[in-house]
Amino acid sequence: MSRPAVALAPRTALVLGVASLAGLMMLAWPLLVRVPGHARVDPPFLFLVLLPVVIAVVLAEVGEGGMDPRVLAVLGVLSAVNALLRGLSAGVAGVELVFFLLILAGRVFGPGFGFVLGCTSLFASALMTAGVGPWLPFQMLVSAWVGMGAGLLPRRVTGRAEIAMLVAYGVVAAYAFGLLMNLSTWPFALGIDVPGHEGSLAFVPGDPLLDNLQRFGVYTLLTSTGSWDTGRAITNSAAIMVLGPAVLTTLRRAARRATVTGTVGEPVDTP
Repeated sequence: MSRPAVALAPRTALVLGVASLAGLMMLAWPLLVRVPGHARVDPPFLFLVLLPVVIAVVLAEVGEGGMDPRVLAVLGVLSAVNALLRGLSAGVAGVELVFFLLILAGRVFGPGFGFVLGCTSLFASALMTAGVGPWLPFQMLVSAWVGMGAGLLPRRVTGRAEIAMLVAYGVVAAYAFGLLMNLSTWPFALGIDVPGHEGSLAFVPGDPLLDNLQRFGVYTLLTSTGSWDTGRAITNSAAIMVLGPAVLTTLRRAARRATVTGTVGEPVDTP
């Protein structure tokens, strides 16, 4: 049974859990808010301000003395490669090569490393492509979840079964990324509607949860599921099937050389 190259300290795992819950609430607020009658509701812009702060706290907690310098070097190299891959592939029918490497690295190095790599990869690629905007913190957070989830997959699975598991995860992650990013923009893309309005796909505050979920589901199907998300899923699965075994072997060799003497979130003893 393989183990992650970088283990998580209990305190850091707790911080990741709390930050992920906060991030999920920031994404899902349209489905959680309840207002009486025709009362006006404004988007919680405070969430947009707090999200970068949450991400910064998590990165500080994960990186504070918890990674061997050689692991940090691997993180820097993978972040740069991912940023380059995203710059070369993004924007063409959902073809994005950044996720397959993120998934494989999270698998080898563990959930904490995967979380950080997701954040740094999207941030670096945004700087390279002038893609900095209000959507960036959400992209960083959701990509971090993709890397963290790969690190949480069952460790007992090896060989061809491992590749099959990672392919399946890559497909699920592709659609989940599109779904969550749509959720972050849905209320702003179509505006906030008034209760009782028929035929609109906009968020209607005060409406039953299932009604808003139905509008959001149709909105997602029409805007991204059949194009961007499916293209991303095909890219992920094809890249993992073709390149996965070789990349996993390379990353595991690098992980063995980057000996970790502590866990993420705990100080590393250096000679």
